[in-house]
Amino acid sequence: MDMDVSRWRDAVADVFEVYDVTALPDRSGTVRLRGRLLIDSDKAYATLAPRLRAQGYTILFRQEKEDQVILIVPGVVPQTSPRIGPAVILFILTLVSVLYTGAVMEATDANTIRLLDGLPFAVSLLSILLAHEFGHYIVARRLGASVSLPYFIPLPTILPYFFSPFGTMGAVIVTRSPTLNRRALLAIGVAGPLAGLVIAVPVLIYGLSLSQVRPLPPGQLYTQEGNSLLYLAIKFAMFGRILPSNGVDVSLHSVAFAGWAGLLVTALNLIPAGQLDGGHIVYALLGERARAVTAVIIVALLALGLVWNGWWLWALLVAVFGQVRAMPLDAITRLDRPRQVLAVLIVVLFFLIFTPIPLAFRVG
Repeated sequence: MDMDVSRWRDAVADVFEVYDVTALPDRSGTVRLRGRLLIDSDKAYATLAPRLRAQGYTILFRQEKEDQVILIVPGVVPQTSPRIGPAVILFILTLVSVLYTGAVMEATDANTIRLLDGLPFAVSLLSILLAHEFGHYIVARRLGASVSLPYFIPLPTILPYFFSPFGTMGAVIVTRSPTLNRRALLAIGVAGPLAGLVIAVPVLIYGLSLSQVRPLPPGQLYTQEGNSLLYLAIKFAMFGRILPSNGVDVSLHSVAFAGWAGLLVTALNLIPAGQLDGGHIVYALLGERARAVTAVIIVALLALGLVWNGWWLWALLVAVFGQVRAMPLDAITRLDRPRQVLAVLIVVLFFLIFTPIPLAFRVG
């Protein structure tokens, strides 16, 4: 990179007062401009990024003690087109897997399993998951992030050594570029859970209207779904009492089970740690201080493992995959007050839908 100091000063002069220009010897071709922004950081980045991108450079905003820094890095992140084929194939496999799971729920015995009987469950659950994933995808693309289409993960009930109550492990979206800033990270992080809940809550209410309150099976082993505060409140509004109680509980229709699963999946994604949606939201709110929150959550999950051992696996996953985080392109711009309030409200929402014991095997 040419170290014509005046060139780089002139390139940013309308938004940034330059104190000094330095070529970083350990960062191939990167130039550091140390100084002070003349306008709001988000507006400054929006002004400079396309200007330098047209010349083949990516810019990074950083804070170094009292100084603001612009790093000019050779090269740009290419905007790639999503690969449709793998996403479609995985979705079709997941559809079949979820259809089969729903059909098993509806079957009166093992010899009367009809795949299409699982359609109400499959449509309900996949509608929630699709809303969640495309909430992330659409907002990410609108904000200029390079992301993949959702890759759904089938997990058929019939697989040995796996208990799969849903027929899927959900979906993942691969991010191919750093996030613009913490505001964009918050927008992408909240879009999925909120979009999923917009579908999950009506599905749950409709499914409960198809369900019946019945005595628990005496002396028989049965599976009981866990209660969150929101789920308890919805059941109370629907049936006029706290359930389960006095030896009775609601026997869930498969559509209601899909709605409950939607709440559970949303809560799991909103765990405020690591690379989960909740982790992104807390990072957007707290910045690097979110690492301390992740450590607390790992300890909390380990403790919760004493009442439901599935949390030990979640603690391991957060510990292994939750420590590496790509810093946003613009690390100076922080959340404004309305976005701070939104982030806090999403954390409150997490506690309303979190289920300490998701599924339990009990004897009536």
